[in-house]
Amino acid sequence: MTTSEVASRFNKLAQQGKWLEIQQELYADDIITIEPTNSKNPENTRGKKIAIQKGETFAAMIHETHCGYVKEPLVAGNLFAVALGMDITWKNKAREEFHEIAVYEVKDGKIVHEQFFMQWV
Repeated sequence: MTTSEVASRFNKLAQQGKWLEIQQELYADDIITIEPTNSKNPENTRGKKIAIQKGETFAAMIHETHCGYVKEPLVAGNLFAVALGMDITWKNKAREEFHEIAVYEVKDGKIVHEQFFMQWV
Protein backbone atom coordinates (compact mmCIF):
# COMPACT_ATOMS: atom_id res chain seq x y z
CA MET A 1 0.00 0.00 0.00
CA THR A 2 1.08 3.56 -0.65
CA THR A 3 1.14 6.18 2.10
CA SER A 4 -2.14 7.58 0.78
CA GLU A 5 -3.73 4.13 0.87
CA VAL A 6 -2.49 3.49 4.42
CA ALA A 7 -3.80 6.91 5.50
CA SER A 8 -7.17 6.22 3.87
CA ARG A 9 -7.46 2.81 5.54
CA PHE A 10 -6.39 4.34 8.86
CA ASN A 11 -9.11 6.99 8.52
CA LYS A 12 -11.81 4.47 7.61
CA LEU A 13 -11.03 2.34 10.67
CA ALA A 14 -10.56 5.37 12.97
CA GLN A 15 -13.98 6.76 12.01
CA GLN A 16 -15.43 3.45 13.24
CA GLY A 17 -13.38 3.52 16.46
CA LYS A 18 -11.44 0.41 15.43
CA TRP A 19 -8.10 1.38 16.99
CA LEU A 20 -7.00 -2.20 17.70
CA GLU A 21 -7.62 -3.14 14.07
CA ILE A 22 -5.52 -0.16 12.97
CA GLN A 23 -2.64 -1.40 15.09
CA GLN A 24 -2.98 -5.05 14.06
CA GLU A 25 -3.36 -4.34 10.35
CA LEU A 26 -1.29 -1.23 9.65
CA TYR A 27 1.56 -1.21 12.18
CA ALA A 28 4.98 -2.68 11.40
CA ASP A 29 6.22 -5.26 13.88
CA ASP A 30 8.99 -2.91 15.07
CA ILE A 31 7.00 0.35 15.10
CA ILE A 32 8.50 3.18 17.15
CA THR A 33 6.08 5.25 19.23
CA ILE A 34 6.95 8.66 20.66
CA GLU A 35 4.51 10.00 23.27
CA PRO A 36 4.50 13.57 24.61
CA THR A 37 5.83 14.14 28.12
CA ASN A 38 2.30 14.91 29.39
CA SER A 39 0.92 11.57 28.18
CA LYS A 40 -0.58 8.84 30.35
CA ASN A 41 1.63 6.34 28.46
CA PRO A 42 5.39 5.65 28.54
CA GLU A 43 7.20 8.18 26.35
CA ASN A 44 9.13 6.03 23.86
CA THR A 45 8.47 2.42 22.92
CA ARG A 46 9.27 -0.01 20.12
CA GLY A 47 7.17 -2.91 18.84
CA LYS A 48 3.64 -3.65 17.72
CA LYS A 49 2.92 -5.80 20.76
CA ILE A 50 3.85 -2.94 23.12
CA ALA A 51 1.82 -0.43 21.07
CA ILE A 52 -1.23 -2.70 21.34
CA GLN A 53 -0.71 -3.12 25.09
CA LYS A 54 -0.48 0.66 25.52
CA GLY A 55 -3.74 1.09 23.64
CA GLU A 56 -5.46 -1.55 25.77
CA THR A 57 -4.13 0.04 28.98
CA PHE A 58 -5.32 3.49 27.88
CA ALA A 59 -8.79 2.15 27.02
CA ALA A 60 -9.02 0.31 30.35
CA MET A 61 -8.46 3.59 32.27
CA ILE A 62 -11.52 5.20 30.66
CA HIS A 63 -14.85 5.08 32.49
CA GLU A 64 -16.86 6.92 29.82
CA THR A 65 -16.20 8.48 26.43
CA HIS A 66 -18.45 11.50 25.96
CA CYS A 67 -17.32 12.34 22.44
CA GLY A 68 -14.35 12.19 20.15
CA TYR A 69 -13.20 13.11 16.67
CA VAL A 70 -10.68 12.13 14.02
CA LYS A 71 -10.02 14.51 11.12
CA GLU A 72 -9.11 13.54 7.56
CA PRO A 73 -5.43 12.62 7.18
CA LEU A 74 -3.02 15.04 5.55
CA VAL A 75 -0.45 13.18 3.40
CA ALA A 76 3.03 14.46 2.53
CA GLY A 77 5.48 12.01 0.96
CA ASN A 78 5.76 8.98 3.22
CA LEU A 79 4.15 10.82 6.17
CA PHE A 80 0.58 11.52 7.16
CA ALA A 81 -0.85 13.54 10.03
CA VAL A 82 -4.19 13.27 11.79
CA ALA A 83 -5.87 15.65 14.26
CA LEU A 84 -7.93 13.87 16.90
CA GLY A 85 -9.33 14.34 20.36
CA MET A 86 -11.55 12.95 23.06
CA ASP A 87 -13.70 14.09 25.95
CA ILE A 88 -13.51 11.33 28.55
CA THR A 89 -14.08 10.54 32.20
CA TRP A 90 -11.34 8.42 33.75
CA LYS A 91 -12.14 5.59 36.13
CA ASN A 92 -12.17 7.06 39.65
CA LYS A 93 -11.02 10.42 38.30
CA ALA A 94 -12.26 13.60 36.75
CA ARG A 95 -13.48 14.31 33.26
CA GLU A 96 -10.81 15.56 30.84
CA GLU A 97 -10.55 16.58 27.23
CA PHE A 98 -7.54 16.37 24.97
CA HIS A 99 -6.60 17.31 21.44
CA GLU A 100 -3.61 15.98 19.56
CA ILE A 101 -1.82 15.78 16.27
CA ALA A 102 -0.52 12.33 15.40
CA VAL A 103 2.20 12.01 12.75
CA TYR A 104 2.78 8.65 11.07
CA GLU A 105 5.64 7.47 8.85
CA VAL A 106 4.94 4.71 6.33
CA LYS A 107 7.48 2.32 4.83
CA ASP A 108 6.70 -0.74 2.69
CA GLY A 109 2.97 -0.32 3.29
CA LYS A 110 3.18 -0.29 7.11
CA ILE A 111 3.33 2.41 9.76
CA VAL A 112 6.88 2.30 11.13
CA HIS A 113 6.86 5.42 13.32
CA GLU A 114 4.21 7.40 15.17
CA GLN A 115 4.56 10.54 17.24
CA PHE A 116 1.90 12.35 19.23
CA PHE A 117 1.66 16.03 20.13
CA MET A 118 -1.01 16.45 22.81
CA GLN A 119 -2.80 19.23 24.65
CA TRP A 120 -4.96 18.50 27.69
CA VAL A 121 -7.82 20.95 28.23
